[in-house]
Amino acid sequence: MLDLDPGKYGAFLWPAFAISVLVIGWMVVDSLSRARHWRKEVERLEALRSEAKDPSRP
Repeated sequence: MLDLDPGKYGAFLWPAFAISVLVIGWMVVDSLSRARHWRKEVERLEALRSEAKDPSRP
């Protein structure tokens, strides 16, 4: 059985756990957002590159 009673230290532990969860959550969201941004940038650059190599375009 899990014992989640921190006793007299609860006033310090629960806010610390909450802050940790929020920070880790923010880091995950930020990482995914940046990855999405860079994926779009790579796709844009690849499209520009393929347009430059296309000899059929006037």
